[in-house]
Amino acid sequence: MCPEGRQVFAEMSVVENLEMGAHTRSDNEQKSDVEKMLDLFPVLRQRAKQRAGTLSGGEQEMLAIARALMARPKLCIFDEPSLGLAPKIVEEVEQILARIKAMGTTIVLVEQNAAMALRLADRAYVLEAGEVVLQGTGQELKNDPQVSKAYLGY
Repeated sequence: MCPEGRQVFAEMSVVENLEMGAHTRSDNEQKSDVEKMLDLFPVLRQRAKQRAGTLSGGEQEMLAIARALMARPKLCIFDEPSLGLAPKIVEEVEQILARIKAMGTTIVLVEQNAAMALRLADRAYVLEAGEVVLQGTGQELKNDPQVSKAYLGY
């Protein structure tokens, strides 16, 4: 799970945070996976020894995503990954999620940025007061007039 609000280990370095993501693993590939995450997120490579608490919000979100991937999940839940980020960083996060999806990891995305969520979604569900009120493919809901008016602003 990649929780809302990033929740990085602020006093630990970027690499130490990544290592924490693999703490339940017992294989010998953790160091190579750290390298893979640093390749996937080049800005983190530049900041590898820097304390996580000193990273920008967008960099912290990338670190939180990379840390979650260090567990090698088959399914990863992302809770509001765009929350509080600048529009340009939101675009980067969307591209990262698309790459993760393309790598074969199933994603459950809880997101208020409906446009981004629907672009990424194979299946989408609209909840109101905890109940599913609409469901379909991301494309179907993106084209649904009710969704467009209420959530997409057009």
